[in-house]
Amino acid sequence: MKANLSKPLFIILVGFLLAAPWFIYPIFLMKVLCFALFASAFNLLLGYTGLLSFGHAAFLGGAGYVCGYIIRDLGLPPELGLFGGTLFAALLGYFMGALAIRRQGIYFAMITMALAQMLYFVFLQAPFTGGEDGMQGIPRGVFLGVLDLQSDLKIYYLVLFFFLTVTALIARVISSPFGKILFAIKENEPRAISLGYEVDRFKLLAFILSGALAGLAGSLQALFMGFETLSDSHWSMSGLVILMTLVGGVGTLMGPMIGALVITVLEHKVGEIGNWLFTLTSIEWFRSLGESVTIVTGFIFVVCVMAFRKGIVGEVLSKFQNKHN
Repeated sequence: MKANLSKPLFIILVGFLLAAPWFIYPIFLMKVLCFALFASAFNLLLGYTGLLSFGHAAFLGGAGYVCGYIIRDLGLPPELGLFGGTLFAALLGYFMGALAIRRQGIYFAMITMALAQMLYFVFLQAPFTGGEDGMQGIPRGVFLGVLDLQSDLKIYYLVLFFFLTVTALIARVISSPFGKILFAIKENEPRAISLGYEVDRFKLLAFILSGALAGLAGSLQALFMGFETLSDSHWSMSGLVILMTLVGGVGTLMGPMIGALVITVLEHKVGEIGNWLFTLTSIEWFRSLGESVTIVTGFIFVVCVMAFRKGIVGEVLSKFQNKHN
């Protein structure tokens, strides 16, 4: 039943995304797509393998810096920047994963967070990153020598192509024997071990894949935004992607995408919400909501956890399945 509902929803989503840049600001849409890609990569680890990483910001920010360095400082084309950023994230995923999978639960999460914060301070001090000012002036260039990325519309469809490709890849992975093994590890790791599976090897592979896809999201974001900042490498970004995944629905294909959309819209519209509430109530405090995004997102998170235990998409799929049983 889940597949019967997910496929039409995905087709509708693709149709909407193809037409969206003609009536919605493309830069905003690309940011949503990159966060959706980031959350989907994280969900591959949490939703299908049962590993809670609190250091995924390292992949997003680190790949963005590497991509920017390759394009801006080395003068190489954007396709090499995207490849370099993704490769860096995959290698980083190997080293972080090799250390972190030795522990489980909260210890695993704390190790990933500690390693990510170490990398954050490296980026803070490294000369090519620009420190607190960030890496500025990353040129978009010409993709594969034929696609001029100066046009917001052209680079949007490039980002959309990568987003759809990665979504198809994730769907294929979770339906493959490899994905079934990851799910078995999540549900009952001792039983998976007793069946003869090398659990640590599969965890590491999942961590590398998740890190590489998160790195692709960071590289794309640095490319279309033209800059990279420390905020993408900070631990709060790791918390934000957890929030996106939980709000949308852990262990669902479209859940992280919906969660990314909800949180990104909230972050952009919270100031307008505050002004609207001020108009209705004349309470001056609501004007300050634009500077207190975390208050609003935290409130939404509490509401979603209380009302939608399985996330937005998870609850919809559950009700659909119960209706047809």
